[in-house]
Amino acid sequence: MGSVSEDAPVYTLAEGRPVQDPTSAVVLRGPKVRGGGLALLEDTQLLETLAHFPRERIPERVVHAKAAGAWGEFECTADVSSWCSVNFLSKPGKKTEALARLSTVAGERGSSDTLRDIRGFALKLKTDEGNWDFVGNDLPVFFIRDPTKFPSLNRSHKRHPQTGVADSSMFWDFHNNHQEGAHCLMQLFGSRGVPASLRNVNGFGNHTFKFGKPEDGTFKYVKIHFKPDDGIKTLTQEDAVRLAGEEPDYHIKDMFNSIEAGNYPSWTMCLQIMDPKDAESYRWNIFDITQVWPHSDYPLVPVGRLTLNRNPQNHFQEVEQAAFSPSNMIPGIGPSADTMLHARMFSYPDAARYRVGTNYQQLPPNAPKYAYSPYQRDGPMRFDGNYGSDPDYVRSSFRTVKTSAGDVAHDEWVGRVHAYSSSVDNEKDFAQPRNLWAMYKKSGEDKDFIHNLSGHVAKALREVQEKTIEMWGGVDKEIGERLKKALDETHKGKEADHCSTPGTQKALATNRK
Repeated sequence: MGSVSEDAPVYTLAEGRPVQDPTSAVVLRGPKVRGGGLALLEDTQLLETLAHFPRERIPERVVHAKAAGAWGEFECTADVSSWCSVNFLSKPGKKTEALARLSTVAGERGSSDTLRDIRGFALKLKTDEGNWDFVGNDLPVFFIRDPTKFPSLNRSHKRHPQTGVADSSMFWDFHNNHQEGAHCLMQLFGSRGVPASLRNVNGFGNHTFKFGKPEDGTFKYVKIHFKPDDGIKTLTQEDAVRLAGEEPDYHIKDMFNSIEAGNYPSWTMCLQIMDPKDAESYRWNIFDITQVWPHSDYPLVPVGRLTLNRNPQNHFQEVEQAAFSPSNMIPGIGPSADTMLHARMFSYPDAARYRVGTNYQQLPPNAPKYAYSPYQRDGPMRFDGNYGSDPDYVRSSFRTVKTSAGDVAHDEWVGRVHAYSSSVDNEKDFAQPRNLWAMYKKSGEDKDFIHNLSGHVAKALREVQEKTIEMWGGVDKEIGERLKKALDETHKGKEADHCSTPGTQKALATNRK
């Protein structure tokens, strides 16, 4: 062993006790026993080492499990003070610390980066008035708009409960019966379904938000977009499959190496801005995340620039323990009447409490610049002083607190409470997918779309394929015809049913009876 420098750290146990040899174990050995012995319960180093090891992992996220993460800054580039008093947009040139996490959705932590999947785009801005979390995706729309469907959607995209493998029949059976997702499916199986790099993905907020002035109660409806300054670049299906085998961590390595080399990824933040009065008569339901606002109606307005310029020193501490939620808003930003947004505002913090712990907000990646919340205290791993002797009940006479100007204006509603699940209207729900198909044909992307789509559908059971063809025929007759032709060519000389799991076949057989 080489010489040890004077400033080398002293190795200790977690409680601080210095130890002579980190590789040793205390054992009882007899003089005639060669190489064996009895480990003793008194060996704190051995016991602590073994006990800590199986507890080093926290549960991985059910979705968005695998990700790249980086630190950076957001700079405001536009004056929006006439209608918005959001802190990080308060004046051009203002800079705010940012933490970003870009992920795949369906795959587990060991899955490939280049699978055809939505990419999550999560961002935490540590503003002077609390953390603002942007929790979006790289596609502008989503598969569903009814919050109760969310767990079922994700299960259908993951692993079959009997075999433990991904199943195309599950995937397409879900979407055959929830056709509001056609617009998102067209985006996913189009050319942008697999990005060339995480530096080249869009970040869409999907939901409609309210930006405004708490001081006077005014607001505008907005859609949030982060547009990559390096442009949109994508992979073909064939290159994506090749990289999935050769370099499954392709995107994560690319992001890390780019930042290390000083080639900092950046995005321009743009807003689509709508007056609340327009929402009442607009041709699309502005709270429906399966629809977009056409740029011809509401053009993109640049307001800032995000730059990622620092890699994490420890991925687990800074990225895995990071927790993002659309409920993390700041004065000037509020939720709209989107029930999918409301469900996520509960679900994301609840997942963090389960996955990371009750006091996850104290951890460095999640801690705001300033917080005083003495009515939320105690619990496991409280290590910030726990507000000392401050009263733990509201409106105490012994310590008064200041309050803010409040939130953006709330909506006024007149209605009745009832159970609701949306239905699919072929004219309204398929209008934007039809327009996208026309754009694909004009650009030549229609061939890639049919190729990518048919390759995935071909792995499903024939009964499921037939219903999928019917669904796409409802969007546009030509899509259904071309999909059927592509599937027929694929099936020549082979039967596809064997590609689906026995469990799916059994369930369909039961239904037929």
